Amino acid sequence: MSAGAGDPGAPGAEPHPQTGVLGALDRALAAVNRLVVLVGMLALLVASCVLTYSVISRYLVKAATDWQDEVAVFCIVGAVFLSGAWVQAQRGHVGIEAIAGVLSPAVNRVRRALVDVMSLAFCAFFAWKSWTLFHEAWVDKMTTSSTFSPPLTIPYGLMGAGMTLLVLQLLLQSVVRLAETGERE
Repeated sequence: MSAGAGDPGAPGAEPHPQTGVLGALDRALAAVNRLVVLVGMLALLVASCVLTYSVISRYLVKAATDWQDEVAVFCIVGAVFLSGAWVQAQRGHVGIEAIAGVLSPAVNRVRRALVDVMSLAFCAFFAWKSWTLFHEAWVDKMTTSSTFSPPLTIPYGLMGAGMTLLVLQLLLQSVVRLAETGERE
C-alpha cells in the first residue's frame, strides 16, 4: 500500500482542497464514495449469504438453485467496481515503495502525476467501453445464457458506473495536484 494512505499528514498523502469549487467537488465525491462503499459492503454480505444458502440447499436439502451464481457474481462485480474510486481516494491501491524510496521528492511527484494520467487514460477507455457494452445489452435485450437469465445491463452498468466514479476521482486528484503545483510556483 502506498505511503500515507488515509493519513493526511504522511509524506505520500493525497492533498484535499478545503475551499472553492475543487473543495466542493472533493467533498461531493467523498460522500458518493462513502455511500457506494456501504452499498458494496451490503453487496458482499448478500453474495456470501446467497452462496452459503446455495451450498446448504444443494448438499443438505438436495434442491438445485439456478440463480445463485449470477446473483453472487453481480454483487461482487458491483462491490469491486463501485468501490474503486474510494480506494483511489485513499491511495489504498498497491504501490511499489522501492521505487518511491530511491527517487527524490520532485521526481517522485512527477512519477505519481504520470501514473495518475496513465491510469486516468486507461480507466476512461474502460469506462467508455463498459458504457458501450451496457448500451448494446440494453438495445439488444441481452441476458446471460443460464435458465435464470438476468439482463447483462446489470453487470455492465455496475462496471460503467464504477469506472466512471474512478475516472472522476483520478481527474479530481490530477486537477488538485496541478492546482497545488501552480500555487507553489
